[in-house]
Amino acid sequence: MKISLFKIGLVLSVIGMIWISLVFLQGDKISEEIVLKSTNSYDLELSFNGKGIGYYKVFMPEFVGNQVFVQILDNNQNVISEESVQTKMSVGYFNFEKSGTYTAKITNPSESQINLQVELGDANSENMIPPGVMILVGAMMIIVSSYMKLKNYNIEQPDKNIL
Repeated sequence: MKISLFKIGLVLSVIGMIWISLVFLQGDKISEEIVLKSTNSYDLELSFNGKGIGYYKVFMPEFVGNQVFVQILDNNQNVISEESVQTKMSVGYFNFEKSGTYTAKITNPSESQINLQVELGDANSENMIPPGVMILVGAMMIIVSSYMKLKNYNIEQPDKNIL
């Protein structure tokens, strides 16, 4: 079997994608399934360490056009991020600058109750740099090898004078 630049790039990219998935799964997270009644709120708290990027995911399994309002609060109850969610699933990201307990406050402004699955977690972004570089190198190898194959490719054209 001949090892080409394309195959090496493909293998590096796949390994990088698997690695980045494992890093993401190792981050701290908490998830809850809740039934949120009309005009009520629910708080989900998680302790974050250091500095990084956090995320929240809101999923409404029985979505019928409902809306929820999500706020991310720091230790001092300052609003870091807020979003109005009007889709079946939404993922949002926020930066946290220091260690502490951060809160996702979900509010139901609608008249009906809503079933929700909410997740709050640390994206573990600092540990994603090495696999991200591996994916980039693999993608560049694929692009270069594809260019090298295509630059010497000729398409045979029929003669113009054949009737």
